[in-house]
Amino acid sequence: MKTTLKLFSFLFVMMVAVSACSKDDDPADNDFFVDDYKGDISYTELNGDGDVSKGPGTVWVTKVGDTYSFRFDRGIPNITGIKMEKGSNTKIFFSDEALGSITIDNNDLDITYSKDSKVWTAQCTRD
Repeated sequence: MKTTLKLFSFLFVMMVAVSACSKDDDPADNDFFVDDYKGDISYTELNGDGDVSKGPGTVWVTKVGDTYSFRFDRGIPNITGIKMEKGSNTKIFFSDEALGSITIDNNDLDITYSKDSKVWTAQCTRD
């Protein structure tokens, strides 16, 4: 009987631990999404200078308070100062004059972000 109770207790704890890391986590609430993501990234400027064609790369996601930064490799400028609104789940909404979306969950990072005639894209997964 004690063995059965221990087994059920262990299974309950494991179930709670696994469900705590769901896709419904809100990036505004925790630092779970801070990591590096690899996949296809690109960058385009309206005047054509500094363009980086779509190809493999890495995006490093960092967070200080409720502000996110996305650091790119391949010579792509970083996206910084992105505010996260609590309750938006995995979507990041922009408070400045930018357009697009940044979607982040426990495995994926998708960026389509446009500001000042520049466009960043990323379709990445966490390592």
